[in-house]
Amino acid sequence: MDKGRSNGSLGWQGKMAWRDSRTNRKQLLVFVSSIVLGVAALVGISSFGRNLRAIINEQAKTLLGADLVIRSPRPWNPEAEEFLRTIPGRESREVSFLSMVTFPGHRETRLAQVRSLEGDFPFYGEFETEPKSAAASFRSSPSALVEETLMLQLGLRVGDIIRIGSFDYRIAGKLRKVPGEGGTASMLGGRVYIPMRYLSQTRLLQAGSLANYRAYFQLRPGVDAEALGRQLEPSMARLQLDSETVEERKASLGRAFQNMYHYLNLVGFVALLLGGIGIASSIHVYVTRKLNTIAVLRCLGAGIGQTFRIYLAQALAVGLAGAMAGSLLGLAIQWLLPTLLREFLPITIPFSISWLPVLEGLAIGVALALLFSLLPLLQIRRISPLLALRSSFEGQDAGHRDPYRYLIYLLLMLATTAFAIAQTREWRQGLAFTAGIVISLGLLALVGRLMMALVSRFLPDNWPYVWRQGLANLYRPNNQTLVLLLSLGLGCCLITTVYLIHHLLLSQISLSGGSNRPNLILFDIQSDQRPAVAQLLQAQGAPALQQVPIVTMRLTQVKGQKVESLLLDKRRTIPEWLLRREYRCTYRDRLEDTETIVAGRWNGHAETATIPAVSLEDKTAQRLKVQVGDHLDFDVQGVPMAVTVGSLRKVEWGKATPNFFIVFPEGVLEKAPKFYVMMTRSQSSQMSAQIQQAVVSQFPNVSVIDLALILASVDAVLAKVSFVIRFMAMFSIFTGLTVLGGAVITGRYQRIQESVLLKTLGASRRQVLRILMVEYVFLGLFSSLSGSILAVAATWALARFLFKVTLTIAYLPTVAVLLGVLGLTLLTGMLSSRGIHSRPPLEVLRSDT
Repeated sequence: MDKGRSNGSLGWQGKMAWRDSRTNRKQLLVFVSSIVLGVAALVGISSFGRNLRAIINEQAKTLLGADLVIRSPRPWNPEAEEFLRTIPGRESREVSFLSMVTFPGHRETRLAQVRSLEGDFPFYGEFETEPKSAAASFRSSPSALVEETLMLQLGLRVGDIIRIGSFDYRIAGKLRKVPGEGGTASMLGGRVYIPMRYLSQTRLLQAGSLANYRAYFQLRPGVDAEALGRQLEPSMARLQLDSETVEERKASLGRAFQNMYHYLNLVGFVALLLGGIGIASSIHVYVTRKLNTIAVLRCLGAGIGQTFRIYLAQALAVGLAGAMAGSLLGLAIQWLLPTLLREFLPITIPFSISWLPVLEGLAIGVALALLFSLLPLLQIRRISPLLALRSSFEGQDAGHRDPYRYLIYLLLMLATTAFAIAQTREWRQGLAFTAGIVISLGLLALVGRLMMALVSRFLPDNWPYVWRQGLANLYRPNNQTLVLLLSLGLGCCLITTVYLIHHLLLSQISLSGGSNRPNLILFDIQSDQRPAVAQLLQAQGAPALQQVPIVTMRLTQVKGQKVESLLLDKRRTIPEWLLRREYRCTYRDRLEDTETIVAGRWNGHAETATIPAVSLEDKTAQRLKVQVGDHLDFDVQGVPMAVTVGSLRKVEWGKATPNFFIVFPEGVLEKAPKFYVMMTRSQSSQMSAQIQQAVVSQFPNVSVIDLALILASVDAVLAKVSFVIRFMAMFSIFTGLTVLGGAVITGRYQRIQESVLLKTLGASRRQVLRILMVEYVFLGLFSSLSGSILAVAATWALARFLFKVTLTIAYLPTVAVLLGVLGLTLLTGMLSSRGIHSRPPLEVLRSDT
């Protein structure tokens, strides 16, 4: 070997890496595919998130429709009106509430979000309507904008009549989009906009009615909304009003979507890890086939470092090619995601390339490919030149423990943890993610090794030859059983977990499971209407199962500290919404079956001459930083009232019964202004429609919530969310299948030899195919079964520690995913094995197969 070659120049090593790859470039291209999907997921999600942040910044004012919004849960009193007049700029008002809307021409009634407008809101952006002129024309006449989905459901047309309360409106146009709101904003009821000048004719808003009041402001030029908000804070705290600025809306939207794409990024990262495992396995087989070549290079004078760098250069090229292909595919995913998430996005996101996420995806993909490649490449350092002279010589010490291998394992764990923490922005969650990945991979590896050991030791000798040979392939030398079990099992685990969580959440929300559970809620019933409404329900064959009084009040002091001072205290730990909210409380002498006392003692009757002892929901007490014995002060519609915390309750919020943060004993609130909520049960959708029509015709101010419709809406939303997550989880499954195909192609040399030997010994083409089929059936079965068991364990952990609910298993989706992974494994394995059994028997005698 000449001096130029022996000096270890990078140029010579690069040429050798290129020349050595010429006979195996198809095989190296298979390695590339292992990381493409993982990098694609990372680039697509990161680019989408970056574009979303950019659009939020560009269209910030459109998200709010104004510079400043002031909110109140009750009508504006004279003091609040005087305060609003001090804000410089144009003003628009809105009153929104839930109400039953009647469609006389279709004999239908539906719960809707009624929003009455006064002024020119939105000041930024516009209502998207059909016809376009309806966004302005409906404001000057008794007309309405009705949400498109509601019109489609009922077959409504522009010009039809709808009735809200006691007044009829003509549909002026179809409402398609509201500035700053996504499609899920209408989940509880379709949105209907009417002019505020005609609101009083509905006769719906009465004392105690549930409504929200908003004042929108377009500030004068030069007025800083953030500075103005800080200046108005003392007055708003005193009046117990709430505000929102453009910057606050940007921050809240940013947090909401940031959480979404961070966790989707973690799913993509799992696919990349699986691809790395596939690369490690493929490089291992590749190096095994190159043992003679490496030994020859050593005989010709190449050093260990030179030889190592030749194959490291090939692995680096593989990683770079895969990362580049994945980045291109990621840009396609970025283009697709806004379509998938259209109903959840309050704005339209145009496609544009963000180069920083592309570069990050390239760097992460290459780094992980390099780290995973180093594991099998370490064996090159122990290949002796003697291997070129004596093929039976084993140059690798099977019992050798290489400290560099453990260093690479440590680097992989540190890289995974760093990425997880960077995505979740919470070190505990990042560590939990890494621990979950390590535990899952460890359990899958244990299952794989146990399966190979059991098959090797206990394979029955009396089984048919095809079965014995196919099962023996699971533990043959250079098999890919372990890596395939890891890849397919983890992908199956992810998809099954998504299905199970979807079912779990629905099962907790579902209120129609028991034969006696209510599924209709009537609210805003005035005290003088209660007997008549109960009688009407009885006449419809649906007696009132519960009649719950509700009294509204506001918190004024917490343990002697005024709410105004707490709101101005920047060091407080009590959430602002808990101090500002209007509490809707009830009184009764007993606890419901959804409530359990966890601290203190509940007394259903107030003791005379003492401060009333109320019961707080335990999480509310924790957020308010109060315990049993502490004092609270309320403003009960103008009347001050001091109470003491007598007990804390744990509440099951998902059950079909009105639940409350605060429950009073009897003997305290009976004389306060109140309204009632009634619950009943209809036996069919037709009966439900009849009850709603009868209630609305006699009591227009009473609204009815059909829980079956709400459940269907929640199901639709969860289905859309889970579809997006399943879409990302499929990257893990497809990565596993890519690894499967790569493993089959990588082991093609051994498969050809085995196939030729079997055919030489008299095996038919059909027998060879059946042997392969047995192998892939068992691979898919054990992978999907292991993944499903892991998914059940993960769902149990999430149910117990995150959602705090009882575990329920959706058996049909679980079995469907299991069979789907099994079928995909078999199909991919057989397609990747095409041609192996068609080689002529003479090839077994040739050394250059």
